[in-house]
Amino acid sequence: MTDEGIAPSVLGPALEERGFASLYLAEHTHVPVARATPYPGGGDLPRQYYRTLDPFVALTAAGVVTERLELGTGIALINQRDPILLAKETASLDLVTGGRAVLGIGAGWNREEMLHHGTDPKTRMARMREYVVAVKEIWANDQAEFHGEFVDFDPIFSWPKPVRRPPVLVGGWGPKTLDRVVEYGDGWMPVAGRDRDGVLAGAIADLRARAGRHVPVVAYAARSEPDAVEQLTSAGVDEILFFLPTEPADETFRRLDRMAELI
Repeated sequence: MTDEGIAPSVLGPALEERGFASLYLAEHTHVPVARATPYPGGGDLPRQYYRTLDPFVALTAAGVVTERLELGTGIALINQRDPILLAKETASLDLVTGGRAVLGIGAGWNREEMLHHGTDPKTRMARMREYVVAVKEIWANDQAEFHGEFVDFDPIFSWPKPVRRPPVLVGGWGPKTLDRVVEYGDGWMPVAGRDRDGVLAGAIADLRARAGRHVPVVAYAARSEPDAVEQLTSAGVDEILFFLPTEPADETFRRLDRMAELI
């Protein structure tokens, strides 16, 4: 969602009218001009990466003109946000939309971007854990407190509390990702494709066995093609997110009409 494509207040109703279940928005606060970190997708960094709207503002705009669309970050770069503010932003989104917020999180890949926010890339995974735990403490308690290495606050009052505690979906597919999902996540958001879909079923089964519960799995940026949908569904995925390019409204509507045929 950028300043160069369809507006969130237009996209939200268009999704809901066509039967889609959710809208997830990515974010980058900025992209440093001098960047040594390579783009994970290869080649030049796409233009939309440095033109994204703030996801909480955009999701609110989509949420107030819809009734059932779930509204998620896919993903929020949690290490680049203050956890007390993040708890309030997410709870506020959940409140004004009647309990439809979902917090998808990740540690990020752009090292220079992290450094501008004062985050040491070497500590980003440990920091992410503390941020999630601290946010959940604020949501759950009238007088919340947390004392860790990266987050430290004495008892605080912080409202609003969410209508429905937003599920925290842990993004990524690294060696320890499933450990993080089991420890402090409510679900998993793996990136679809990249030759991984064939082994996804085993990873999902392993995750749910280790957690001892049905862990929701939301496949991120899947191909909007029947074979991809069939493969992900067979693997046990609960929800499939299609990538939607940044385009004007008329082009977006045509693309959504084609995608809607799959659901």
